[in-house]
Amino acid sequence: MSDNAVFIVRHTLMQSSSPSPIGLRQLEERLRTELSYLNLPANVWVAERKAGDQPLLPVAVIGGGMAGICAATALRHCGIPAVVYDQAPDRLEGPWLTSARMETLRSPKELTGPALGIPSLTFRAWFTAQFGENAWSELDKIPRVQWAEYLHWLKRVSGVAVRNRMRVERIEPTPNGYVRLSLKNLESDEGSHVLARRVILATGRDGLGGPWMPEWAQQVPADRRFHSSDLWDDAVFKGKRIVVIGVGASAMDCAATALENGAKAVHLLARRERIPRVNKSKGAGSPGMAHGFWKLPDEWKWRIRHYINTTQVPPPKGSTLRVSQFPNAHFHTHVWVESTGVNADGSVRLNTNRGPLDTDIVIFSTGFRINLDQRPEFAAFASAIRRWGDRFQPPVGQDDLELFDSPDLGEAFEFQAKPGRDYPGLERVHCFCYPASLSHGVVAGDIPQISDGAQRLARALCAAFLSEDIDEHFADLEAYAEPELDGDEWVEVPLPDVQSETLIKND
Repeated sequence: MSDNAVFIVRHTLMQSSSPSPIGLRQLEERLRTELSYLNLPANVWVAERKAGDQPLLPVAVIGGGMAGICAATALRHCGIPAVVYDQAPDRLEGPWLTSARMETLRSPKELTGPALGIPSLTFRAWFTAQFGENAWSELDKIPRVQWAEYLHWLKRVSGVAVRNRMRVERIEPTPNGYVRLSLKNLESDEGSHVLARRVILATGRDGLGGPWMPEWAQQVPADRRFHSSDLWDDAVFKGKRIVVIGVGASAMDCAATALENGAKAVHLLARRERIPRVNKSKGAGSPGMAHGFWKLPDEWKWRIRHYINTTQVPPPKGSTLRVSQFPNAHFHTHVWVESTGVNADGSVRLNTNRGPLDTDIVIFSTGFRINLDQRPEFAAFASAIRRWGDRFQPPVGQDDLELFDSPDLGEAFEFQAKPGRDYPGLERVHCFCYPASLSHGVVAGDIPQISDGAQRLARALCAAFLSEDIDEHFADLEAYAEPELDGDEWVEVPLPDVQSETLIKND
């Protein structure tokens, strides 16, 4: 969204707002009151530990986007300190102001998202505090840029410690009760090390891998191809012919971006005979799924996730209309690329099953794949991670590469070692990002159930820390000596001489 568009949205909201929104300052005062009513955050209770002279962080969270801030806040509410590291500058955590190109979110505005059950932490509270209830009633979908602003506010009021411009270059679990993190300060180019008892990977949609493109993409000159997650200068599309591979949400956003920036023509290619129309994942959004999916038998977990994968998620209606309003936008279904070539003028020839198609730029909106080899920070332990494919044989007809490669996580979202592998310390790394979906459901990345996942993770780590430090906690219990009574609240009297009284009565 352009700066001008953001101004128009803000101006419209202010004009349509109710007479006297309370403002963010009053909202934050209300938030403090709500937290005090709930006795949040809890006092820190985790035992302090050191490795030699170096203190151990209780928890290091990698990723300062929605999932990372939500998880760290849930931990803080439980009395567990955490430090969040993100390589992006302040305000640019996550994809919202970089690679995301939708105008609005597809999630319903009413979803409470990362609010952790606190009314004043919701997007609605943030929005109405500034623009009023009338504006909320008129709002259809949440503008992407405004969602980014809300998440920045959420980070600020959460009280969580965030270290921006810090890239994690290596994660090394050890058998000594901690994980070693090698960090690089992207501002000073200096390296450092942090030791943490637990590490949470809140690294987003591509959390255990990266962008995926079909093999034939390598035949397209590098300056003629993009992935939808790439950063680019939108001016590159002016006067150009564009082909977008895919018809999902990101494909529509990329196509619209190209069209709005003067593309000569945009062709969207889909292998399917028709564009999906029903978002089956919305049918899996009940509290039952949020709280019970992770307890289902493996067969049901696989069946549900495979069904959603194969039916696929349709692009949002608004995003599709954003593209189709252009007369030079062309939708093609049941079309795929069989080979490629380069024309004499440097343009790309795509030989499809329906005939040749020439283009200047190809955008691959082909999603992400779990591929630990793409993430050098995981090199120390990647080969030891147990995947679902290492132990589960799906029924005939339900093969699914994404599910096969998904990590087989424990109850605290922790990695587990492959059969026959012993990797002490691996269980101290917790996967709180999209690849956790098969083990835990979509509670580690998507807006609808992110608070459920963060609270489940926080409670599991409460249990882990208590178990590890139980000797010290019991010693603290024995040493606890805060009196409830001063000792002068009563007068001690002897018991009556019951035997003497009985003898007198008998006489």
